[in-house]
Amino acid sequence: MNPQEIRKFLKSIKHTDIEEMEYRIGNDSLYFKKSEVEHVATTVASTEGVVEDRKAQEKDFIVPVKSTMVGTFASAPCADKSSFVKEGDNIVIDQKIGQIEAMKIIKDVKTKVNGKIVKVLVSNGQTIEYGQELFLVDTSK
Repeated sequence: MNPQEIRKFLKSIKHTDIEEMEYRIGNDSLYFKKSEVEHVATTVASTEGVVEDRKAQEKDFIVPVKSTMVGTFASAPCADKSSFVKEGDNIVIDQKIGQIEAMKIIKDVKTKVNGKIVKVLVSNGQTIEYGQELFLVDTSK
């Protein structure tokens, strides 16, 4: 059960004559006692708010690097060379992190932020669209 389901369940039994209850699903179980339900509901709600705040803060630092054109993505300058960047690499503003080729014209993909690459969203040789996310960068690093 997620926190929202628990809160909904606690609200549903709040105005009943159920005094205590145990709920089991597989290896998980929850035990409620009516005198403690209001306290637990408050604790669950406040915990859920903290988790959502942390997720929102983490998302604020994750910035996508998007394609500026349609074409074929190249993660390395040529087949026998290593990739420009990989997950976990630190990058700086104006660093070349890939290339896009369209009609024999090659355009560099450069960063506009400092940070750490947390996810590479495209593979070498993949056809990409304008505005497609290519990398996710954590700017808090």
